[in-house]
Amino acid sequence: MRKVAIYGKGGIGKSTTTQNTVAGLVEMGRKVMVVGCDPKADSTRLLLGGLAQKSVLDTLREEGEDVELTDIRKVGYGGTLCVESGGPEPGVGCAGRGIITSINMLESLGAYEESEGLDYAFYDVLGDVVCGGFAMPIRDGKAEEIYIVCSGEMMAMYAANNISKGIMKFAQSGSVRLGGLICNSRNVDNEKEMIQEFARKLGTQMIYFVPRDNDVQRAEINRQTVIDWKPEARQADEYRDLARAIDGNEMFVIPSPLAIEELEKLLMDYGLMN
Repeated sequence: MRKVAIYGKGGIGKSTTTQNTVAGLVEMGRKVMVVGCDPKADSTRLLLGGLAQKSVLDTLREEGEDVELTDIRKVGYGGTLCVESGGPEPGVGCAGRGIITSINMLESLGAYEESEGLDYAFYDVLGDVVCGGFAMPIRDGKAEEIYIVCSGEMMAMYAANNISKGIMKFAQSGSVRLGGLICNSRNVDNEKEMIQEFARKLGTQMIYFVPRDNDVQRAEINRQTVIDWKPEARQADEYRDLARAIDGNEMFVIPSPLAIEELEKLLMDYGLMN
C-alpha cells in the first residue's frame, strides 16, 4: 500500500485536487482510502456526493470510545473509502489533535491491514506544517510520499518551500520523501515555467500542471468530481493524467528548500518576464 499525503497552502485546492486525482485512480482500478485531515471535514465531500460525513472526533464525542470502523468510514465514488478527522469545538483545543486521534483509531480498528486490500491511503492535510498534529503524517511515517499543491502565487510558493523544510527535517530519520509539486494553475504569468524551475531548485519535479478550468467549479456545485460529473470533459482527462503520473512516479527525494532571498528572486525573475 502506498501512503500519500497532499500538502499546500490553505485555499490552494488541495481537497479538490486530491478528490479528483483519487477518482482517476479509482477509474484505473485502484482501491483508495482518503483520510481528511482538515477540521472543516470537507476532504471527501465530492467523493460522497455532498454527504456531510460525521467526523471521527464528532463520533467519539457522541458515542464514546466504543466505535467500529463502519461508524467513521463511508464508501464513496467507485468504492473509495472516506474518513474525516474533524476538529475540536470552536475555540477549544488543538485542531491537529484530530489527525492524531483519527489515524491512531484507524490503525487500532485495522483500517490499514492487508485484508483491506488497499492500494493507496491518501491524507489531505490542512495548510502549512504548523504543529505536531498536522506534521504527523510526515513525522510518524504514516505517509511516505508527499505531493505539494502550489501555484505561481507568492504565498503558495512560500508555503511549498516551508513544507519542504518539514519534509527535509523528518526525512533524516524516516522514510518520507517528496514526490513532486502539483501546480494547480491560477493563470499567473509564466506560471508553468516558474514552478518547473522552483521544482528543479528543490531537487524534485513538477509532476503535473493542472490548467484552470471552470468545469472544476461546475462539478463542485453538483457535489461531484469532474470525472464523475462529466467524464468526457477535457479537465477530467487532466485529472486522469495526474492520477497516472502519481501511480507511475518513481522520483522520490529529500528536498533542498530555498533561502527566502532565492525564492523571492525566482518570483521576481519570472514575474518580470514578458
